[in-house]
Amino acid sequence: MNTKPMHPAKTTITRDLSDLDQETGNIYEAVVVLGKRANQIALATKEELTSKLEEFASTGENLEEVYENREQIEISKHYERMPKPGAVAIQELMEGKLIVRHPDDEAEATVPQATDN
Repeated sequence: MNTKPMHPAKTTITRDLSDLDQETGNIYEAVVVLGKRANQIALATKEELTSKLEEFASTGENLEEVYENREQIEISKHYERMPKPGAVAIQELMEGKLIVRHPDDEAEATVPQATDN
């Protein structure tokens, strides 16, 4: 996961809709883009957390033996304190770091046009 110092809001903020649709020109499209980006961020964070916690996975069959590992607890707390993926996606959009592409437009641009010769 990207550990650059981003400072998205950790609490709810009322946002002006006209600020969110600057990139796309359509608020509904902006919401779809933000949702897809938030899913990407959440998936990357989950994969990173899972890989870090695999080190602490117990191979024992006994459920009564539960070991508390201080490092594992600190890793879990760190990920709990991280900003929500939706807040990170909005912050990226507001900073202009989010690129909105339209697959339909790109496909039309790459299809060769027929010539009348």
